[in-house]
Amino acid sequence: MISKLHYISQGDSPEQHLDHIQQACIFGAKLVQLRLKNSDDATIFKTAEKAREITKVYQSQLIINDHYKIAKAVQADGVHLGKTDACPSEAKKFLHAWQLIGGTSNSLEDCNKLIEKKVDYIGLGPFRFTPTKHNLSPILGLQKYSSILNILHTEIPIIAIGGITIQDVPELIATGVYGIAASGTITKDFNTINRFHHLLQTATTQE
Repeated sequence: MISKLHYISQGDSPEQHLDHIQQACIFGAKLVQLRLKNSDDATIFKTAEKAREITKVYQSQLIINDHYKIAKAVQADGVHLGKTDACPSEAKKFLHAWQLIGGTSNSLEDCNKLIEKKVDYIGLGPFRFTPTKHNLSPILGLQKYSSILNILHTEIPIIAIGGITIQDVPELIATGVYGIAASGTITKDFNTINRFHHLLQTATTQE
């Protein structure tokens, strides 16, 4: 089963992304997503190759944001596709059967479309405002998560994303989401990875 905690890379350069991915793995991240924006394909490919090397050492899963062909080329564990990226069905035909496909959702309608396309997980958000993403979709908040999850009843893991902090985890898990994706909170302090793991495990045990 997919990890309940996803670390999404941040950095001002490819090298910084790689350093942060390595730090996340050192501190126990079991799934990291390389999210390298505003770079050419060649740079993303080279960075993805290095990220694959790092994650193999720590036996962590590597997801590539947007670029499913690069994900296949570097033998990443999967790809995450945004709403304006390639169709999951197109990516599924191209990728190996063992490679994961995640999709971005902002609404119940988005979730249902992704479920129809048989994605492996759904990143639902944003929970709150986050400066890491441009052209941010409408903020969901706890109430929207609850209403969407109450209707969905899907076995596909729903991952909450968007400005999430340690303090948000118990209430978010209570809405029915499977796990959490975090970027800024973890990048500021990689020690928070252990705290995230503990809270996610505790919340699951109490269900």
